[in-house]
Amino acid sequence: MGIMANSLLTDASRRLDRALKYVIISEDAAERLKAPKASLKVSIPVRMDDGSLRVFEGYRVHFDDTRGPTKGGIRFHPQVSLDEVQSLAFWMTFKCAALNLPFGGAKGGITLNPKELSKAELERLSRGYVDAIANFIGPDIDIPAPDVYTNPMIMGWMMDQYSIIRQQRSPAVITGKPVALGGSLGRATATGTGAFYVLEAMMAQLSDQPGNAGKTVAVQGFGNAGSIVARHLFEAGYTIVAVSDSRGGIYTPL
Repeated sequence: MGIMANSLLTDASRRLDRALKYVIISEDAAERLKAPKASLKVSIPVRMDDGSLRVFEGYRVHFDDTRGPTKGGIRFHPQVSLDEVQSLAFWMTFKCAALNLPFGGAKGGITLNPKELSKAELERLSRGYVDAIANFIGPDIDIPAPDVYTNPMIMGWMMDQYSIIRQQRSPAVITGKPVALGGSLGRATATGTGAFYVLEAMMAQLSDQPGNAGKTVAVQGFGNAGSIVARHLFEAGYTIVAVSDSRGGIYTPL
């Protein structure tokens, strides 16, 4: 595969090898799923508010588009790397397929701590990223979405920049936009709500006790996903004993 022995993608591929023992697919299909279709690495120069220039590394990966245009989020995080983005695109391929959606898997990201940038700097960075990957995305090619430390505002900037490049309004290029710009109602809470549904389905299979009273939960991360799933779990009768985010955590024993 030409991939580092200890890479995240290698680990993900090992899980695929184990899963293939339980399904019947062609050897050709299994072989194609071992490596991404295309990986793009770009440099994004950004003029900072103080007049200096910083260059950020960005990535976008199409893992497989057999089922349709690729789909996956864009994250802003200090630990973003090509290996991580390739692995996440790998998992997006299976997430879409498991729900029988007409999409393949993709992912993207920029390596930075977004908390260190002003809103104006984030906008220039977001638009610069789209400038660099514009020929790699599109409604019939690859449709990005928000992920870690990105939000509807950033998706709106990216959609607007793509529209400027194409010289026509192109809301279908990206999801997770503000509702006023063509976004979907409920999108902001969709990830956490989906996690709650998955957990409820899993607990129905694993738990031998009816109801959720007495069942405790710890939630790692308290952003767009973690805070929403914590609220759903609390309302469903679970006891939240711990929550955490990037700055710390709170634990309250029973």
